[in-house]
Amino acid sequence: MYIDTHCHFSDEAFLGDEEGCIRRALDAGVRLMFQPDIDSSERDAMFTLVAGHPDVLKPMIGLYPGSVGQGWKEEISKMVSFLKEWRRRVSAEGLPDVVAVGEIGLDYHEGKEFCQEQKDALEWQLDFAQEQGLPVNIHLRDAMGDFLEIVSRHKGLRGNMHAYSGSLESFNELSRLGDWYIGVGGVVTFKKASLADVVAQVPLDRILLETDSPYLTPVPFRGRRNESSYIPHIAEKIAGIKGISVEEVAETTTANTARLFGLNLSY
Repeated sequence: MYIDTHCHFSDEAFLGDEEGCIRRALDAGVRLMFQPDIDSSERDAMFTLVAGHPDVLKPMIGLYPGSVGQGWKEEISKMVSFLKEWRRRVSAEGLPDVVAVGEIGLDYHEGKEFCQEQKDALEWQLDFAQEQGLPVNIHLRDAMGDFLEIVSRHKGLRGNMHAYSGSLESFNELSRLGDWYIGVGGVVTFKKASLADVVAQVPLDRILLETDSPYLTPVPFRGRRNESSYIPHIAEKIAGIKGISVEEVAETTTANTARLFGLNLSY
């Protein structure tokens, strides 16, 4: 059994093929697929898809750093209102509750115009996650220093570093501040990826599997749209790096995911 801890089935790249993508993932042994939240423009579509597949898809809630601007507080207000209504449906209809606050974080890759707004939005959402008793799913690009500074003021957080691109030293620093895991996806299969060296050194019980589909397609499928059915190829690469069986990777990463996100698995 595998779990894809980060995939975007409501992305327009999957339009018309959502059912096929879910079916192929299940056929590949991927039993759960977590859907990160982006902002109010995509939230309805994502949660509608989750409502149609409550035993397979699990939602997150959050404001993506690339969607943070001067009006971020209004976006947060929309998010909180949406969550309140969704939880009413959770109680009434048996839909899955959110498993994390995400994807949230910092992204300076395209510039730092809204650097302060991103930091403020992240601080707010980290506080919110702690109040809700939820882990966080972090998107981070070119901002590790600021991120570590912020996390140092929020010790004890539980979270996953989605599409981890940092160093072993940065992960070790995070681990001193809270209960952290790294999300490993298709990048680990790329020829010159430094992620492979980090994966070799990070304990297996701190690793989660993800695709970030439709992005970051693993070898040998680069050039195609990524999807959750490719998770076993990522697991095989990790197994090769660590010199262990793919079965051990599947079992341990699934247990890691259940522990971080509070899942009661009965598969």
